[in-house]
Amino acid sequence: MKDFLKFTLATVTGIILSSIVLFIISMVTLFGIMSASDTETIVKKNSVMMLDLNGTLVERTQEDPLGILSQWFGDESNTYGLDDILSSIQKAKENENIKGIYLQASSLGASYASLQEIRNALLDFKESGKFIIAYADSYTQGLYYLSSVADKVLLNPKGMIEWRGIASTPLFYKDLLQKIGIEMQVFKVGTYKSAVEPFIATEMSPANREQVTAFITSIWGQVTEGVSASRNIPIDSLNVYADRMLMFYPSEESIQCGLADTLIYRNDVRNYLKKLVEIDEDDNLPLVGLSDMMNVKKNVPKDKSGNVVAIYYASGEITDYPGSATSEDGIVGSKVIRDLRKLKDDNDVKAVVLRVNSPGGSAFASEQIWHAVKELKAKKPVIVSMGDYAASGGYYISCVADTIVAEPTTLTGSIGIFGIIPNAKGLTDKIGLSYDVVKTNKYADFGNIMRPFNEDERSLLQMMITEGYDTFVSRCAEGRQMPKEAIEKIAEGRVWTGETAKKLGLVDELGGIDKALDIAVAKAGIEGYTVVSYPAKQDFFSSLLDTKPTNYVESQLLKSKLGEFYQQFGLLKNLQEQSMIQARIPFELNVK
Repeated sequence: MKDFLKFTLATVTGIILSSIVLFIISMVTLFGIMSASDTETIVKKNSVMMLDLNGTLVERTQEDPLGILSQWFGDESNTYGLDDILSSIQKAKENENIKGIYLQASSLGASYASLQEIRNALLDFKESGKFIIAYADSYTQGLYYLSSVADKVLLNPKGMIEWRGIASTPLFYKDLLQKIGIEMQVFKVGTYKSAVEPFIATEMSPANREQVTAFITSIWGQVTEGVSASRNIPIDSLNVYADRMLMFYPSEESIQCGLADTLIYRNDVRNYLKKLVEIDEDDNLPLVGLSDMMNVKKNVPKDKSGNVVAIYYASGEITDYPGSATSEDGIVGSKVIRDLRKLKDDNDVKAVVLRVNSPGGSAFASEQIWHAVKELKAKKPVIVSMGDYAASGGYYISCVADTIVAEPTTLTGSIGIFGIIPNAKGLTDKIGLSYDVVKTNKYADFGNIMRPFNEDERSLLQMMITEGYDTFVSRCAEGRQMPKEAIEKIAEGRVWTGETAKKLGLVDELGGIDKALDIAVAKAGIEGYTVVSYPAKQDFFSSLLDTKPTNYVESQLLKSKLGEFYQQFGLLKNLQEQSMIQARIPFELNVK
């Protein structure tokens, strides 16, 4: 018995000591990572900035402690902040020790508007006289569009270039819902308001097909124009190549057609770059990655005026309050209102650039944010910079700004509202569930999903949707200083690209966030200023404390396993948590 107790005590002691040692090692490692990430990067002579794109692009990244841990366990996916990429390209342009950019195009989940903004930043970089070299084992169409700006496009001898045009392939859930006994009761205003179609149809309506054809044609026009200008290939020829599906031909065909310049293996690219910076093959090539560039100081003297130009990032789905799954990385109405009020009351903030990248969401929250933006505008200039999307609720919160700037490929407009409420009677009948009700008043059980709406209830809800649509149109007419009738002609829930929206008067200027900043500074009438981004990014430990293990499982593991099907999973998972009245574009445009 004594031996048993002795060995048990030794085992328990060993486990405790091992746990303490492992905890100390983990903390030391985390502190090491943090200190390394905060260390200023000193750029060596003849350096090349390496932009290795392999992952997902978002507006801004946050510290992700669990993301660091996931890389230890072999998850190689990366998340890039558009703001980090744009600022790094600008710093590379200004730094005399950086001779060029090496763009390694692997795979990047990004919409064309974001790619266009990066592409324009690379075009600006080239004005410095420095080189850009792009390489890929195989180019996706989006990354080829981005890479075509390079001085030389390198391709693996056994690689390919995806060049096939743009398509939209939305999924429809009607038959699936019908089989399990769920009916989606839909209330909407807007002929083109197609967000509800996947739940009530099995194919696109003629109106939706018309608008989708128009906006993907506009996006493809921007892509072909950009590639044509950079590669000196006629647009007609580019369309011929797309119809041939060159990716199935030997890579030499891409060279002959002018899409690429050189066939080269990845291992030989480094020596190719060494020749460009005129260093010997035996010497090391100084490569500066994106994370290093983020820690390179700008060649700009510190401003002492005290003037601040704020960039407020509003990205994701619009929700009413924090706490829902859809609000984790989205625009939470109550929080945005509070933040905008602080910017309004801060006398050091002379102008605000509202960066909107949102498909919309809650109509109620959109109205509240619209009011907050209007109050902010009454005290200082507000310039909206649109990202990939600024549609429906995203346009709602933008329309009151002094100036709206969008990329030509931004998807915007979609001025319309809908409501969607499930009726589960078919399902409950199938599985043998029934219900009864006792009520004091006629509408006491309104919204019960165990039965369909009656005619009176349908009339009430449609009246509410119609009133909300009228308010939305009125807000746009007021903000854009256009007659209400003019807005109604281009509303009806129709989605437009930024290029077309400018012609219609929904957008003022075409360009990226830099152009919006220039306009904000001019309207504020200031010379010296400091640009500050809001909301402030969380530090490592704050992020660690706020990170939920379930978020990691859902956002990291499921994304890596489900791939492109993760968005459909997210739609079904979050459907029950969304507001009843929505101002948003289709749940999944699926434009590729």
